[in-house]
Amino acid sequence: MSERRKPYPFDQIEPKWQRIWSERRVFHAPNPDEKNFDPAKSKFYVLDMFPYPSGAGLHVGHPEGYTATDIVARYKRLRGFNVLHPMGWDAFGLPAEQYAIKSGQHPAITTRENVAKFKSQLQAIGFSYDWEREINTTDPKYFKWTQWIFLKIYNSWFNPATNKAEPIATYRGEDPDSVRLAYVADVAVNWCPELGTVLANEEVIDGKSEIGGHPVVRRPMRQWMLRITAYAERLIDELEGLDWPEGIKLLQRNWIGKSEGAEVEFPLLLASGGRFQPGGLEFERIRVFTTRHDTIYGANYMVLAPEHPLVDYLTTPDRRTEVEGYRQKIAAKSDLERTDLAKEKSGVFIGAYAINPVNEVKMPIWIADYVLMGYGTGAVMGVPGHDERDLEFARKFELPVLPVVQAPGKTAEESIGFIEDGVAINSPIIDGLPTPAAKQKILKWLEEKGVGRADIRYKLHDWLFSRQRYWGEPFPIVWQSEPDGHSEPEGRIRHHRALDESELPVVPPPLDDYKPTGTGEPPLGKAKEWIRYSDKETRETNVMPQWAGSCWYYLRFCDPKNDQRFVGENAEKYWMGGPKPAGVDLYVGGTEHAVLHLLYARFWQKVLFDLGYLSKSEPFQRLVNQGIILGEDGQKMSKSRGNVVSPDDVIAQYGADSFRLYEMFMGPLEQMKPWSMRGVEGVSRFLARVWRLMMSENQAGEWELSSAIQEVEPDKSQKKVLHATIKKVTDDIESLSFNTAISQMMIFVNAFTNAEIVPLSAMRTFLILLNPFAPHVSSELWEKLKSTGDITEESWPTYDEKLLIEDEIDLVIQVNGKLRAGIKMSTSTTEDEVKATALAHPKIQQLIAGKTVKKVVFVPKKLVNIVVA
Repeated sequence: MSERRKPYPFDQIEPKWQRIWSERRVFHAPNPDEKNFDPAKSKFYVLDMFPYPSGAGLHVGHPEGYTATDIVARYKRLRGFNVLHPMGWDAFGLPAEQYAIKSGQHPAITTRENVAKFKSQLQAIGFSYDWEREINTTDPKYFKWTQWIFLKIYNSWFNPATNKAEPIATYRGEDPDSVRLAYVADVAVNWCPELGTVLANEEVIDGKSEIGGHPVVRRPMRQWMLRITAYAERLIDELEGLDWPEGIKLLQRNWIGKSEGAEVEFPLLLASGGRFQPGGLEFERIRVFTTRHDTIYGANYMVLAPEHPLVDYLTTPDRRTEVEGYRQKIAAKSDLERTDLAKEKSGVFIGAYAINPVNEVKMPIWIADYVLMGYGTGAVMGVPGHDERDLEFARKFELPVLPVVQAPGKTAEESIGFIEDGVAINSPIIDGLPTPAAKQKILKWLEEKGVGRADIRYKLHDWLFSRQRYWGEPFPIVWQSEPDGHSEPEGRIRHHRALDESELPVVPPPLDDYKPTGTGEPPLGKAKEWIRYSDKETRETNVMPQWAGSCWYYLRFCDPKNDQRFVGENAEKYWMGGPKPAGVDLYVGGTEHAVLHLLYARFWQKVLFDLGYLSKSEPFQRLVNQGIILGEDGQKMSKSRGNVVSPDDVIAQYGADSFRLYEMFMGPLEQMKPWSMRGVEGVSRFLARVWRLMMSENQAGEWELSSAIQEVEPDKSQKKVLHATIKKVTDDIESLSFNTAISQMMIFVNAFTNAEIVPLSAMRTFLILLNPFAPHVSSELWEKLKSTGDITEESWPTYDEKLLIEDEIDLVIQVNGKLRAGIKMSTSTTEDEVKATALAHPKIQQLIAGKTVKKVVFVPKKLVNIVVA
């Protein structure tokens, strides 16, 4: 848009006000210990999910949630709240490291450049962040405290008796390492040799890495784990008090996956034909967790996860080649691929058998990829009569199928494949019992025989917390260099210990080469001098995942410059305080973080709460997920599609206020919607009309205050639309219905556009309503109206309910059914008065002159129809 065609001078206005806000520290939120802190003000903490600063910068989809929170933040300040609205950078991550591998440039330099680009873009949009609280997860001053929190987790255990974390010193057992909340284990992981790191299941697609499309294999590796499973029950129960979308709560519950059932022991059959007795050694039986122990009579085969430790022990020599071939075949598959219900079932018989403890049936033992080692016990009893996957498996491999639960109104044969509650059949101990009673009775029998017990299991795994990368937080852990024992297959046991808090932060050393080693040894393994902590100890060379820094950043925002504590007690109690279960009043971000980030942050919050460092056990009270903004072609924005729109281009052409307003006017915040430059142009025209409502252009082409603006009282109709706008905009901001709030402001402008006299007081009130949405133009116009003080210092207007009452109605006047005129009448007018007024209307008088009025029909609140002949 050329200089001449700009509808108002946004290119001058916007930089001016951004500079003023920064110089005057307008949006700084004082902490309780600051001199300008006002204890009479209530707090409101509104937070965005802070971004990873990529090299590409922002596209127009990114600021959608930021715009929403900024409107709320500005609104709450005008309502008299002390508002905490911060921004920072989740800056550790694989992309910067990949760039370092290609270019040799240190990831810190890349990160610094990317942060500068992101920050300049956000500032150009006019967001009211308290930039004095800016944090960066790669800053040693920040990750010192990430490492400190890890030490607190490492030095804690979860006491089931008190249902909370406690210092490890309170543990009275012989092996504290076995109960620590942070521990080391050999686990099967998704290993990408090309990227040189472990990947989460969600980062693997069709056996390849999400970034780069490199092959991924499953292999056992020594990893740091966090015992999040200890908190499974609390993570479910404590969702109840949170104002989150029910769909997100359901995702969290399903991810945790609580199941109540029974653990049952199936004795193994000896090669001699005998069997091991219940309660024997671990390798003498197979333990199975099931929620349908009432179907145990229908269990006629066993399936183990291919990684199950019993597979090597039980596989017979004649089956070993086929078994090993199958295990290699599925090694690269992710858990999501293995459990896909749509895929064809596969498996291999290992040559061994187990015994069903209730009916002595000999059960062949198979391995199959749909059974995972990480859920339950890594073994399932095959009940093909009443499990979809088991039935597909049995039919493929021609295994017998026995119905043991009868569906209502069905025969036994027709009940095959029935998975709901029914009546037990073909089950001597429980025949004829409905499912709930059958479960109770068979469980009691299993417990009496010593082959079963009630149990609760969770789908949730402990959190794999290691990454074989350079660009991440090093662990504050050292290992003994010398062996102090013996174990297989390593040949020795090495012990780990925590560093002292005074040694934090542990900073990653500079490297000449950031490439992965290819052996599984992390890049930090190349820093030989750094690794050597002492003659007898070496440093941990894994780093923490990117999740680590984002697990607690909302706490650091409360007190970002505190070098004595991760967050000051007073600051934490103030900003995270209040009567509700969680501290952050509004948290806005994408649905891609609906499970893992929220789950991990809640876990860390609970541990720190249990240990007495925090005042709340939940972090985020109200959660809102904004929808995705698509390209103009209706597809997700991406460079490859060429449909990415940069906010820089939109702002240059239409201004930041138009950009902000359109982001919110597109539709409901939570919905997916396509971008439209024509839509931006339409919103820009609205702001130009706002400008011209109060400003006019003189003959010299300069803008000056319109002569229509006068200090007069608004008339009745003007008051009505003004107060209707106050009510609508207030209610809509509270409910985050920003698009309809903007629509009401458009109605307001329409109502005043052609007025010969525009009341100054009404314009000032309107500008306060507009300010959270379009802060630059509203601030400029406020100044042009010679208002006292800055608009940000004003109070949010209130409305008068009496002025909203409909005391007049518009009525249509028809003659012989045809519309001829209209009248405005008081709602208290009688029917006879309405008819008389209609007949007296000058236009109607002309139309009915010389004619006979046969009758006058009155339809209340709608019309008067005069029938003439």
